[in-house]
Amino acid sequence: MIVSPPHALIFAESRQRCYTPLMHIGVLTHNYPRFAGDFSGTFVEALCEELAWQQQRVTVWAPYDPAYRRPLDGTVQLRLYRYAWPESLHKLGYMRTMQSDLALRLEAYALSPALFARGIQAVMQDARRDRPDVLHAHWLLPNGFIAAVVSRQLGIPLAISIPGSDAQVARSNPLFRAMARFALRQATLLTANSADLRDAVMQIGADLHRFDMIIYGTDPAALRPDTTGVAALRQQLNIAPDAVVALCVGRMVPKKGFNVLIRALADPILQALPIVGVMVGEGDDKAAWQALASQIGVADRLRWVGTVPKTAIGTYYNLADFLAMPSVSRPADGLNVCVLDAMSCGKPVIGTPVAGNPLAIVDGATGVIVPEQDPATLAAALALLAANPELRQQMGAAARQRIEDELGWPHLARRYIAHFERMTEEPRHNS
Repeated sequence: MIVSPPHALIFAESRQRCYTPLMHIGVLTHNYPRFAGDFSGTFVEALCEELAWQQQRVTVWAPYDPAYRRPLDGTVQLRLYRYAWPESLHKLGYMRTMQSDLALRLEAYALSPALFARGIQAVMQDARRDRPDVLHAHWLLPNGFIAAVVSRQLGIPLAISIPGSDAQVARSNPLFRAMARFALRQATLLTANSADLRDAVMQIGADLHRFDMIIYGTDPAALRPDTTGVAALRQQLNIAPDAVVALCVGRMVPKKGFNVLIRALADPILQALPIVGVMVGEGDDKAAWQALASQIGVADRLRWVGTVPKTAIGTYYNLADFLAMPSVSRPADGLNVCVLDAMSCGKPVIGTPVAGNPLAIVDGATGVIVPEQDPATLAAALALLAANPELRQQMGAAARQRIEDELGWPHLARRYIAHFERMTEEPRHNS
């Protein structure tokens, strides 16, 4: 018997328990929460937990990391493989591998061969013994390649999901392109959470007909409108009672476009409006963006709070009047989970028409779509929402409804299960 997690009780009526025969789903990732509050791969964990709740057996393979402080046996079974000695050399994955999400760090080139070799060995050994019905790799490299080798050797159907930086890595050199092409051709199902990512990997051999656009979602029970702790947080951040809060959540790297928001705050149209930007996250460009804010005179409008534990992030979403996600198209990125999280808390979102934003934001209904790299138009959208609390409330309610009806994990997991069931029934192809 599978015991439902506490949050499932809240949405028991909206969830239809899946009574199809159990499948064993093997999941490969290099980002997975290592301790309470860790943000690394929370969306992978959420999908795995939801699949388990819907009566699927789930095993996750991930590279070892010294920061792991969680049990390995639970609703989802976690198997860690070591690839370097001494222990301190385990430095890949867990949001550390990329430099500004544009290129691999130098140490990644040195350690990657060991990770690939050990990953293939560990997954092959376990999969040969346990025979999962399907493999699901998150990120084209390294996990898509590792899973493709196992899939081809053991005849297990393969699905690959492409969240973001892996599309950039896959095109970075001839070897990685060849590995990515092999993985793409071995996969029966490819998913992406933005058209940008889909198009990026099609350039290296992906088949359009194997794609389904499935976003990484959110838990509508865990993140919901709730004012608990909001007043204390506003006081802690020294935000005036009448100020309108624009929230930014994500890594401080170029593809997020937060520098465009900083420039927008200097626009004359916002001078009379008490807007404060709350910046949640760390990254390689944070210092440069803080310097930019000082140079253009908007430093007093920003609060840089760094990394916020998963257990506390809901209070930040509920503090916000709206979320700003001014993503840019280069490098290609997928839909940021913060967009769904903010919508789940009943907040409208201002976003650009790239990085999967249109898969979640309905322009004029749940938020506002603005051109990328356009501070003036972004400033106008900020002014529109800042000056219209009724509009914010209306859009926020519509955003929450969209999460409940379509973009929450229960709905998305059922889409994956339907794909996986078809994959196990179809004859295997070996391209």
